[in-house]
Amino acid sequence: MGAKADQTKAVILAAARERFAESGYEAATIRAIAADANIDPSMVMRYFGNKEQLFAAAAEFDLRFPDLSELSPSELGASMVSHFLARWEDDDALVVLLRSATTNADAAQRMTDIFAGQLLPAISKLVPDDAPRRAGLIATQVLGMALCRFVLRIPPVAAMSRVELVAWLGPTLQRYAMEDVT
Repeated sequence: MGAKADQTKAVILAAARERFAESGYEAATIRAIAADANIDPSMVMRYFGNKEQLFAAAAEFDLRFPDLSELSPSELGASMVSHFLARWEDDDALVVLLRSATTNADAAQRMTDIFAGQLLPAISKLVPDDAPRRAGLIATQVLGMALCRFVLRIPPVAAMSRVELVAWLGPTLQRYAMEDVT
């Protein structure tokens, strides 16, 4: 694929991410995405086949999760919150996915797969015996924060600084990741 084709695909993906994030999966259309990208709808179909394949490409997301075993155990919760905030702020694909996951089973499954495939192995290195439960609880906090901050934009949460969010959520993620609750 040439440079022009790569550029066209990038423009389509950017428009798709914005449209899916704004409208959700169900309401977004190939025509609207093509109009946003200022190209013919046939080009979207040429590069991505259909709406489902376009969504899958637009919602592709790497958490770029660090090796948690390299961190000091006392810094784990704060580091995870900081990392997740950075990923949500730097790449709108997770916002697209989160917004769409509330109404679309495929998007919900993709979100589940991302967290199971990327967060679970990281937590498994720390606590192999209880990793699924701990990773699931961490996901509840991260996804809840992201929903309230980036999708619903609940004013107190959206207005908090990164430092404040880390201070509030870090201890909770720390507890989920490391503390015994028996």
